[in-house]
Amino acid sequence: MADTTHDSVTTLVSISAPGFHPLPTRQTSSSGKSKSPRIQVVLPEGLWERLSAAAEADSRTVSNMAKVLIQQGLSQWEQAANPQSNSELLRDQLERQQKSPLKRLRGLPRRIRLNR
Repeated sequence: MADTTHDSVTTLVSISAPGFHPLPTRQTSSSGKSKSPRIQVVLPEGLWERLSAAAEADSRTVSNMAKVLIQQGLSQWEQAANPQSNSELLRDQLERQQKSPLKRLRGLPRRIRLNR
């Protein structure tokens, strides 16, 4: 069950209800264009303090720091969830190296004369 509060009225929403898909809130700006989706997250006090300290150390807002950390976490999660893409990338790089001809030095190294 999720607890949502709006103007001091509390409503309980069952997340496990069939067909329920939580959607981010979309707001519209004064020009009529839709803004970026927004979500609301409840954090434990200790986690919020760590997030706030990280944001301050990086000269960011707490919201922006949360966005950056979510992006990084999702990228890491996607890489871990799809290890085949990492091996394919490595294989492609090795194949490119094998196709490119090796450049070898011809003859002995030349001496460089410095003008004094």
